Parts: sequence; structure tokens; C-alpha cells
Amino acid sequence: MEFFVVSALNGIVYGILLFMVSAGLTLIFGMMSVLNFAHASFYMIGAYVGYISTGCWGFWQGLILAPLLVGGGGMVVERYCLRRVHKFGHAYELLLTFGIAFIIAETVKLFFGPAPVDYPVPPQLRFAAFTIYGTQYPFYRVLMGAISVSMFIFLFGVIKFTRIGIIVRAAVHKPQMVNALGYNVPLVFMGVFGVGAALAGLAGSVAGAFYPTSPNMALDLGLIVFVVVVVGGLGSLEGAFLASMIIGLSTSFVVGINWCLADVFGLVGMGERFRSMGGVFTVELNSVAGLLPYAFMLIILVVRPAGLLGEKQAAL
Repeated sequence: MEFFVVSALNGIVYGILLFMVSAGLTLIFGMMSVLNFAHASFYMIGAYVGYISTGCWGFWQGLILAPLLVGGGGMVVERYCLRRVHKFGHAYELLLTFGIAFIIAETVKLFFGPAPVDYPVPPQLRFAAFTIYGTQYPFYRVLMGAISVSMFIFLFGVIKFTRIGIIVRAAVHKPQMVNALGYNVPLVFMGVFGVGAALAGLAGSVAGAFYPTSPNMALDLGLIVFVVVVVGGLGSLEGAFLASMIIGLSTSFVVGINWCLADVFGLVGMGERFRSMGGVFTVELNSVAGLLPYAFMLIILVVRPAGLLGEKQAAL
């Protein structure tokens, strides 16, 4: 029971991190159909802004400063880079954002070096939220969860139930009509891209104090975030949240299992036969936990190419 509860809590925290980063990417693709390969780089910038702010002004100031600066940078990227290649299709967007990601990574190494920086959890937040099975569970993990859930509720409410959400959704499907009604459609898209980048910056400033902040953090998380978006359904905010939880929980449970395939066959009395064969049958499952999200994505693409909730949220 202890293994189940602790693994579930750790999986939820990891899933929360994935959603915090993938929410902005889902918003950008759902509203603009832009594949932004540099999205995880905005997450990394947010972490470094939080690191600088914590050393100069304070942690809470960094939570405000990071999304503002990263969101502003995202709007500059959309206005002067992506807007020029958007009409040529997704391939040009991917190449452009891929180059931007490399530029950001090398710039970070230039100023901060290749090693991780010391971005600790603030002392006032370094206490246990509760104790479970004799283990103190950090309050900061609970705070990350609260911020992620608040982000989901806020985005869903704005998109579904506000005038801003109506204008943005209308600009996606009927841009000429929205423009005729007096709204600046390019400005709307620039704002959406800026908000998506700001969400990544907020995620970075929060998660950077808990996970290592280094120039490799964008590469480490970038691919898995795309997996979350694909599994959940391109453009589906609810799908991204569901996929994040599934991937986070499944990865957490597999990491804690010391079984191999021979042990699995041992449940039906065939363990020794397969163990004697060696090879893949003796490889522990926790050593291949990193492959699990990609295997899950492959299954989803074969069974349901639109993703878990892609069809339901096509309007986004």
C-alpha cells in the first residue's frame, strides 16, 4: 500500500509538471496550428529568470517576472519570425523554431555555463505538507499541483466562457469575419502565442526550483511534452491534462517496479524457462521506463490517431 500511495503522489507531481509545460503548447497549436519546437526553451528561460530573480529580489517576484518576460519574448518571436513563415506550412515552422531552440540553448550556456545552477526551493516553503507512512511529503510539490490545477481551470474558463475565448476561437475558423467586425486578427494570434509562452515561463519558474535547472532541461522535457500533446489530442487542453496524468502515473509506477519479463511469466509458472533464455526477458522494467510514453504514443496513433480527446476538442 505504501508503494502504491507514494508512487501515485510522485506520478501526479510529474504529470503536473508535464501539463504545466504542455498547456501552452496545446493552446498555441489549438488556436494557431503552429508547431512550436522551441516551446520547451521558453520553459527553460522561465527557470533561469526565476533563478536570477530569486537571487536579486525574491522567489515570488520571479513567479511574476518570468511569465511577463517570456510572454513578451514569445510575442516578439511570433511577430517577427513565425508570422513570416506561417503561410508556408508546418515544415518551415518546425525548422524555424528548431533553430530558435538551439540559439536559446547556446545563449544560456554562454551566460550560465553548461552545468546546472543552484536554484533552491525558498526556505519559507521548505516544509512538509503532511506525513505519509513515516515519510514527510514536501509542501512545494503540493504548491506545484495547486498552480497547475489553477492554470487548467483558468485556461478552460477563459477559452470556453469569456468573450476573449469567443473572439480567439472565431479568429481561428473565420478570420475574415472577425477582421470585418473590427478585431485585429494578427494581434489576436500574437497574444495567444505570447500567453502560451508565458505559461511555459511560469512552469519553468515554478519547476526550476524543484527539478535541476540546466541548459539541457529543454531537451530533456521537450520531446516528452510533444508526446503529451499528441496523446491528448492536438489542441485539446483537457486531453493534455489527461495524457499528462496517465504518463506521469504510469512512469512513476514502472520506475518503482523491479520486475523483469521473466517475473511476469513467473505468475503463470513459466518464469524459470524465460529467465534461462536471458536477453530481453531479464531486463528490469524500471530500466526502460523512459520508453513507456513513446510506446503509449505509438499505440494511441495506431488505435486513435486524433488522440484521446482530439476529436471532441477540434473546435479549439
